[in-house]
Amino acid sequence: MKKLNQFSLTILAAVLCWGLTGCGIQSIPQAKNEVEGALAETTNQYKRRADLIPSLVEVVKGYAKHEKETLEGVVEARAKATQMNIDASNVSPDQLQKYQQAQGSLSQALGRLMVVVERYPDLKANQNFRDLQAQLEGTENRITVARNRYIESIKQFNNLVTVPPTSWTNSLIYHHEKMPQWTVENATELESKPPEVKF
Repeated sequence: MKKLNQFSLTILAAVLCWGLTGCGIQSIPQAKNEVEGALAETTNQYKRRADLIPSLVEVVKGYAKHEKETLEGVVEARAKATQMNIDASNVSPDQLQKYQQAQGSLSQALGRLMVVVERYPDLKANQNFRDLQAQLEGTENRITVARNRYIESIKQFNNLVTVPPTSWTNSLIYHHEKMPQWTVENATELESKPPEVKF
């Protein structure tokens, strides 16, 4: 009889643990933490890009002094992008959209700068410039990976808070709203517009 009671308690504890995990008690907070971490990594990569830009502008300045408008555009876009901060634990759709627009504008300005650079073969051959360009390209790749990870973590969190049975736990215990998703269409549209070049 004693062994049967111990066995029953063990089975009950296992079922209870599985039930708590399976219904969102742990998975919803874990998913929220994952979203916050993914957004922090995305913003970290954007910051890395912003940190490289002053060096890039200085190198280009020496070769392309009369391209003042393009250089000023990059500096201005960088300033706007670095002023935008996002609170990962409380991000609104409006904040996210403004952040995306600022980063997209910086991508456009960098694109215009790279078109200008094409006209300066000596600059393209400069070792400092080549190193900075390689670092920027690597950073752009890291941004893409971090952004994709953020998009996926948002999707998983939103599924947990909206799809039963975990959504029932959310409505009873946590009361989390769906998080705004990174709108790839808007970001891609901003970042892929061909730069306008005036000769």
